[in-house]
Amino acid sequence: MVSHHPGLRRRVGLVRLTLYGLGNILGAGIYVLVGKVAAVSGAYTALAFMLAAFGVAFTVFSYAELSARYPLSAGEALYVDKAFQRRLLSTVVGVLVLLSGISSSAAIAQGFAGYFQVFAEVDRGLLIIGLLVTLGTVAIWGIGESLSVVAVFTLLEASGLILVMIAGGNSIMNESGAPVVSSAEVPPITVVGIIMGAFLAFYAFVGFEDMVNIAEEVKDPARNLPRAALIALAVATVFYALVSAIAVKVVAANELAASDAPLALVYTRSTGGSPVIIAAISLCAVVNGALVQIIMGSRLLYGMAKQGWLPRGLARVSTVTATPVVAIVLVTAITLVMALTMNLTGLAEVTSFLVLSVFVLVNAALIRIKRRSVSAPGVYQYPAWIPWVGLVVSAVFIMARLLVAGG
Repeated sequence: MVSHHPGLRRRVGLVRLTLYGLGNILGAGIYVLVGKVAAVSGAYTALAFMLAAFGVAFTVFSYAELSARYPLSAGEALYVDKAFQRRLLSTVVGVLVLLSGISSSAAIAQGFAGYFQVFAEVDRGLLIIGLLVTLGTVAIWGIGESLSVVAVFTLLEASGLILVMIAGGNSIMNESGAPVVSSAEVPPITVVGIIMGAFLAFYAFVGFEDMVNIAEEVKDPARNLPRAALIALAVATVFYALVSAIAVKVVAANELAASDAPLALVYTRSTGGSPVIIAAISLCAVVNGALVQIIMGSRLLYGMAKQGWLPRGLARVSTVTATPVVAIVLVTAITLVMALTMNLTGLAEVTSFLVLSVFVLVNAALIRIKRRSVSAPGVYQYPAWIPWVGLVVSAVFIMARLLVAGG
């Protein structure tokens, strides 16, 4: 039974919030996309990941300040509304964020199907359907319960990456401590290849922004949201740089690109053992990323409906689970359609374009807000040039990709 009266409950502290963001970042990125980035950046895959991290960092700072100023659901759409007070623009931003989350979740679901083939040959469509229906059910269960599942999976994700780094590090060092010479020639560095790789790698950092859409379920959001976003980005960057650098040393870039389970391949090549352990952890990682996106998308719909920008029915909260059931079901259904009809690289590129477009608008919103109202008691305010750099970098990523595609 549902009602318009109950609201969301503040049950999420700093640790679970950070693991929520980090789990989404890791699940959406390195486990699924390292091979795709390697296909265009080759031996310089780690550089592409680092470039993407640098580009996204300024926008993380903007999100940190905005989330402290306005700790409410609807996140980016609300920030744009506060800055420009244009309902249509705010609604468009909300829809863009929703679509980015859905396309990200759909890509992750496809990654799940790829890793599952290590265990058994099962129809990919059936696997995707089963996964998303299950995750939609977990999301309905409750935010505390859902984030506990996310926290456990996040710790498993991190342990899997550490295992790959240890195995790969050992394999590229011989007994005398000298690096093993790769069988593949290192290609000359190409700016285009690194930029293309960075554009794809940018998708691997998608996730930190999702935390702002559960703001109404976070304890002390003005303090915890900024801290969690910055911690999650820092930890993810370290993992990505190390894992991708090792991966392209152990396995040729073209082999990584062709694999549906790239980190399982790295582990097998490094140890000569079965990839079952890494494949199992990889399944947890991709499941985690998809669950986080479903939660984010449903809270975004809830927040926008609560503001009156979408039908009120989407803001209905269950009296039993205190979750927006209608919004969760809708997000899950749309995700399922996209996962069954689009390919992984296409979904990653769609997500990157959507997220970069939103980042441009969010940075512009903070610029406008800072100009109009400098005062924000209790909120740490970053220098005025931070959102400008975030805006420019995001715009450059979009233009670079368009120019390369057009060329």
